[in-house]
Amino acid sequence: MRVAKIILIGLVLFALASWLTVYVYGRFAAQVRGAPSEALAVVENGTALDRVVAAQTARHPDMSGLRLVSDNIDAFAVRAHAARAAGRSLDLQYYYWRDDLTGSLLGREILAAADRGVRVRLLLDDINSRGDGDDIYAAYDSHPNIEVRLFNPAMSRDSALRRGIEMILRAVTVTRRMHNKAFIADGRVAIVGGRNIGDAYFGASDTANFRDLDVSMVGPAVGEASAIFDRFWNSPLALPIRSLSDPEQRSLAKLRARLDGLAASEPAQRYLSHLEEAANAAAERAAEPRYHWTTEVQVVSDPPEKVLDVGQQSWLDQAIKPVIASATRTLEITSPYFIPGDEGVLTLRTLVERGAKVTVLTNSLAATDVAAVHGAYAPYRETLLADGVDLFELRAESAPGRLSLFGSSNASLHTKAFTVDQRTGFIGSFNFDPRSIALNTEMGVLFDDAQLTAEVRREFATHIAPNHSYHLTLENGTLTWTGEPGAAPEYNEPGASIWRKFVATFTGFLPLESQL
Repeated sequence: MRVAKIILIGLVLFALASWLTVYVYGRFAAQVRGAPSEALAVVENGTALDRVVAAQTARHPDMSGLRLVSDNIDAFAVRAHAARAAGRSLDLQYYYWRDDLTGSLLGREILAAADRGVRVRLLLDDINSRGDGDDIYAAYDSHPNIEVRLFNPAMSRDSALRRGIEMILRAVTVTRRMHNKAFIADGRVAIVGGRNIGDAYFGASDTANFRDLDVSMVGPAVGEASAIFDRFWNSPLALPIRSLSDPEQRSLAKLRARLDGLAASEPAQRYLSHLEEAANAAAERAAEPRYHWTTEVQVVSDPPEKVLDVGQQSWLDQAIKPVIASATRTLEITSPYFIPGDEGVLTLRTLVERGAKVTVLTNSLAATDVAAVHGAYAPYRETLLADGVDLFELRAESAPGRLSLFGSSNASLHTKAFTVDQRTGFIGSFNFDPRSIALNTEMGVLFDDAQLTAEVRREFATHIAPNHSYHLTLENGTLTWTGEPGAAPEYNEPGASIWRKFVATFTGFLPLESQL
């Protein structure tokens, strides 16, 4: 009885401390909230991008132009070119922006744009921007034409212990993150998809690179992306970094010197020399790109208020679920983190029973960058296969296309896309897991266009080919991985280390699925 009383008192004290922390945080956020601002108006002939894009869209009135960006080097090139071509504004929204080679090179492009008078708004989630990153982003923010805001940031910046305590006491909201990714130049060009900013997304890592997919857009869809950015930028959850950082951290001169030195380094020169061809190709595409033109496109997103667990009727999954449920012939899902849950299993089973061919591609245990997620996904495999779902797992040692400029590297799937009935498609940041459904904010591009969907399906077919992925089946009730023709089948997480197998198995027993 005494132990129970102590536990009860402890829980009450924790609840009070948690409530007080949330209350104090709310008052702090209200006091330091930045001034509202909106996307700058697009004009007919104001910037180089205005002139180029206006000429394109004039030939396709009321239509949006969409182009897939699958190649890692091309993905860097289109962003760098957009930053160089911008003459009015850059609105950039990311889950994280790594302070590595490609992150620094793009940062240098952003500084150059700001020096030309371009207004730059950079919105980053705080979960990957804390600690040592504050001085870098504070330095960017000190430029008169750049403002940096952090989404759902911690108040405690200079102490890991205090930050950890705050995260525990604010656990209800602190685990909910902004997972959106958008790069918008002059309100004319928008790049939306699965890529964050960092070497692993742009083929610059010598250890592991991601396979990912973006959509580059012009036309009315860009306005939709800008409206989503404005909603997040002006949210009470987005706080100016200048209110969180030490003024002594804000050294723009030091940042410039460091970025210039890095750009002159041997690794940067190697990357940029290989990039030159891709950059030239990107410039040519900007002049006459191979866009798919359509009116049937919508940029969709969770609202920022999702992290407060309100307004569920407007969450992104409410737009996606009916599209998936409408499949009658084919459903092809690419999701690096795939935890369908009981509801998802039932949905896929229903589609198969209806006669649709359902195919899913995700990471193998050897390829995933989050073994714990694999631990939550693994128990669903036998049920999915028994229900008739075709299941593939990307191999770590191989990936199609040009993956890294710096020699061989392992591959990990990061593309988040699906196609329905060879006509409708989605590309974005949304994983098929509980975190994307209920915790993080996500965004993407939903379209109804046969040609663009066919291009996404070709990417999918390349990835599930036997030389790139394992095909999972059940042999007499035993889970089996089959690779290239003639290769012996495998029966236990091929290519995965003992440690990875242990982590996945151990976390699979923990009640963590709702957080993954």
